[in-house]
Amino acid sequence: MRRKKFYFLLMPFFLLTACYQTAGIKDATEQKAEMIAAEISFSEMSKQKGTRAAFMQFIDSNGVLLRPNCFPLVGADAIDFISQSNDTAYTMIWQPKGGNIAASGELGYTFGVYSVLPKNKVAAMHGTYVNIWKKQVNGSWKLLLDSGNEGIDIQK
Repeated sequence: MRRKKFYFLLMPFFLLTACYQTAGIKDATEQKAEMIAAEISFSEMSKQKGTRAAFMQFIDSNGVLLRPNCFPLVGADAIDFISQSNDTAYTMIWQPKGGNIAASGELGYTFGVYSVLPKNKVAAMHGTYVNIWKKQVNGSWKLLLDSGNEGIDIQK
């Protein structure tokens, strides 16, 4: 009889643990969706207001840019690089194809394809990218690392 009573007392603990784990999974799924929504908003801002404005809005103060033939640009150097860029001759857009989020919900990554569309109607350039995102104290997502590779056939 004593064993039955012991198991009966443990039952609420097991039920609460199961509920907590389910809630954690849902929370991670929601956070991943929020991060991907931030990526989409980032691209939309680039389309509407320019790449420079979008990066200035979304990059973390400690953000890192990886660019061809250049050492990594970190923090203030990355922000200076963005603020001095001239995006008047092109529009850059991108589309996430996937991503994932850390179990903690604090970091995640997205990857996808991008297009650089020159305003003078010359052929567009396409490529792939990966972004690492960091969740801020206020719940928003900021870009922690941005990197891309040129040269994919977007038709395929």
